[in-house]
Amino acid sequence: MSSHAEFPLRRPSVILSSFDIYESKSHLCIVGSNESEGYYRLLRLTRAAASAAADDKCSSMVEDDGVCHSRVSIQQLVAKLLASGMRLLVANVCGILGFVRFTKGCYISLVARRRPVALLGGHYIYHVEDTRLISVAYRPERSEVEDRSIATFKNVDLTKNFYYSHSYDITHTLQKNVALHHEPERYYHSMFVWNYQLICNTASAPLALACEWTLALIHGYVDQSKLSMFGRDVYITLIARRSRIFAGVRYLKRGVNDAGYVANDVETEQIVTTMELTSFDMPYNRPFSNPYYTAYVQHRGSIPLFWSQETSGIAPKPPIEINVRDPYFVEAARHFDSLFHRYGTPVIVLNLIKTKERAKRESLLGEEFSEGLHYLNQFLPRGKKIRYLAWDMSRAKKNRQEDVLAILEVIAEETLSLTGFFHNGPELYSNHLRRHRAGGDQSPLRTTPRLQTGVVRSNCIDCLDRTNAAQSIVGKVALAHQLYELGQISEPLLSFNTDAAMIIEEMYHDLGNTIALQYGGSHLVNT
Repeated sequence: MSSHAEFPLRRPSVILSSFDIYESKSHLCIVGSNESEGYYRLLRLTRAAASAAADDKCSSMVEDDGVCHSRVSIQQLVAKLLASGMRLLVANVCGILGFVRFTKGCYISLVARRRPVALLGGHYIYHVEDTRLISVAYRPERSEVEDRSIATFKNVDLTKNFYYSHSYDITHTLQKNVALHHEPERYYHSMFVWNYQLICNTASAPLALACEWTLALIHGYVDQSKLSMFGRDVYITLIARRSRIFAGVRYLKRGVNDAGYVANDVETEQIVTTMELTSFDMPYNRPFSNPYYTAYVQHRGSIPLFWSQETSGIAPKPPIEINVRDPYFVEAARHFDSLFHRYGTPVIVLNLIKTKERAKRESLLGEEFSEGLHYLNQFLPRGKKIRYLAWDMSRAKKNRQEDVLAILEVIAEETLSLTGFFHNGPELYSNHLRRHRAGGDQSPLRTTPRLQTGVVRSNCIDCLDRTNAAQSIVGKVALAHQLYELGQISEPLLSFNTDAAMIIEEMYHDLGNTIALQYGGSHLVNT
């Protein structure tokens, strides 16, 4: 499936994390520095060009001198700016989100305040706490339409579950970042960059210039917890990345679009580390060689068919309608092609919707989805076919004879055995000995990193309550294997009454509530 992005967004070659903005009637000057204030960059913006721009881009005004300045050099430059009549407009800006143009002039969108929420490999991940919009034009004439446009733009509350990191690419998984570390040019995963359009508003100038000065913002959920085990601290980090493509709220965004992107598409990554070393890098070794990091990724997304629910009536459960029945399931094929590209194979579909109903609602989708997967699998080679598991979770919960948690654990173990998970180091020799003594897997000691190949794709109708319950159990089972891989436990099993299981359950519950508020407008109901 071709990329939705019009332009690839390259990661900056120089990391800037603090900005001061100076102004005069004719120019804005942005001075950016790194965290330790060891080097500085200077960006000039022509205010006349910004106010005269006729199109929707904000590019003719931007000029970078291309020099990394020292502290002494930048102090001399700032002194010259102040002597020429410039004044300090705003200091200690945390980041630049990009540029936006409404009916007149251009504006810079800024991160004014931030809060650290996680530390990965020595890189902080921040939550946006406050933003600011600054006009590039000097004292622009503001029309009523312009004011309304600005107010509408500010209604997008970027202080609710938007995250970024200056030095770590949180648009990619840890496994992907490790694989890409040797690339001379690295690019963000643009489907998760929510300020993508703001960055691209300088597109008629070199886009690389905009990427050097802006940061990539993800929307979703980030949390980190510390667990003490046998005198060692274990850190569990959850990162949920919501796709910006075909994004929207429940009932307005359902199913799939023409390009194969689904509603409520969320990638969840579970990173577990003992942090013997904070950095991803081992001393005197290659970058990203720290063996104490593990990660597991799962996916949720709406059923990739053209379907909707009419909400104009008063029915508590609006009827489900399949709007278009495509005998070739083209859009579903595009969707799964994207999953193959992102995660590899196998892709395991865990469909949790109802299978038996008096009046068909959910089961209507289930039958069509099953038929579509059967059709698509005809064209996939053996070993690459989509694995489909349909389980009516609602019905199982009502049946006292069925242990829902036990069933989910069995499903999780089976899927994990198929996809594996990421471990950035060799197998522990003690684990190798346990395998051989158990008489099962007799393969030799693994000396290279372990990779996750494939993904579990979970869904119910909204991809909220049932999906989150299933993902939390899959996450618990994965956590046991991650802790075992790191040598924290003697077998890859966690009972529900352990601290580790309770912590991961609480983290997934908070994640689920956050995703539910973003997509459905309310908290989880059944988890």
